[in-house]
Amino acid sequence: MVLFRHVPFLKAVFFYTISAFGGPQGHLGMMLKTFVDQRKDVTKEELMEYLAFCQLLPGATSTQTLTLIGYKRGGIPLAVLTLIIWILPACILMSTFSFLVYYLNTYHVNHNVFKYVQPMAVGFIAFAAFRMYKISIKNTITFIIMLIGLFTTYLLFKTPWVFPILIILGGVVTNFSDKRIPEKENIRPKQIKWTNIWLFVLLFIIVGFLSERARTHNWEDRRVFNFTENVYRFGSLVFGGGDVLMPLMYEQYVVRKKTQYMTKEQYLTGWGLVRAIPGPVFSVASYTGGMVLKDMGKKMQVLGCVIGCIGIFLPSALLVLFFYPVWHNLKKYVIVFRALEGINAVVVGIMWAAFLYLLKDISITDLRTVSFVNIFVIAGTFGLLTFTKIRSPYIVLGCLIIGLLI
Repeated sequence: MVLFRHVPFLKAVFFYTISAFGGPQGHLGMMLKTFVDQRKDVTKEELMEYLAFCQLLPGATSTQTLTLIGYKRGGIPLAVLTLIIWILPACILMSTFSFLVYYLNTYHVNHNVFKYVQPMAVGFIAFAAFRMYKISIKNTITFIIMLIGLFTTYLLFKTPWVFPILIILGGVVTNFSDKRIPEKENIRPKQIKWTNIWLFVLLFIIVGFLSERARTHNWEDRRVFNFTENVYRFGSLVFGGGDVLMPLMYEQYVVRKKTQYMTKEQYLTGWGLVRAIPGPVFSVASYTGGMVLKDMGKKMQVLGCVIGCIGIFLPSALLVLFFYPVWHNLKKYVIVFRALEGINAVVVGIMWAAFLYLLKDISITDLRTVSFVNIFVIAGTFGLLTFTKIRSPYIVLGCLIIGLLI
């Protein structure tokens, strides 16, 4: 019954979910607008801390950040509900696409409606980076850390280990100053639930054992067990988000001959579609599961979609819900408290790098109509988010309409 008082929050999560275009880089700007500015569920500082912490973990960063917002409001039950509402629409859509992929490849479906989604996402990133810059960059050392984070991330954007390494180094650098000490009375320890980490490890061992057993004993349904192990391993070990997950899945299911369950065109179609729908990029695992088991009948294809959805997101949830209480409790120690300043500066640098990295793939310098519209969408998105109280879903809807009309 206690959860009923969180219905408005869950409603906000749902509307955020169906309008969260642009991948993890664009999601943060929408989180700021929805959960900080409009609903006051978390402060800007708390959201910044969540994002920095989640960058240290493998898995889906935007999913983990949103899960922590639910955890802060209502503990593990609300965190789980938040996670389900966040992943379900995208996973259902991507599962459906695994059945419709032949239709989509045969009949050229018009995707013009999504033409300006990427420049809109860049506008959201600029808004988030600007807001976080004002919060986290307060002195010369944090400014320098931000610049190093920006240039390093831009140059090594697709290198998965760049994010945790930069964050750790940023935390080390700001510990050279001894001026800041934590206000210990504000840090209330959280109970650490060891069940989550034991479940994570146990599942990792079980799916690995069953996958190897199925392979060596040539089980009839071995493909199901092999895919379960693959997707759980990806969700457990992938740093860097969808840009790192994509080549791993490509090598596993397109290049490798023994597990070549998709053509290059089918695979790239799935990745193009997941970029065009709202929600987490990791939902592509539902599409992949459907494609991997498509030759085994419709029921098995549905099973593949379900395994893909659960297998890719469960490790992220178990890790974040175990390690966040640990992280929270460590904040009372001065070394961790001081590290937060450098960590936050690195995250701001990563956000500006994401802005520049995505901007380079958008036409803004050609003297064509699309370039002028792209500039208008980027600047308009940033301006509306910064200077008005217009909600994110309306901005998304406006950009979709522009894509249809122009």
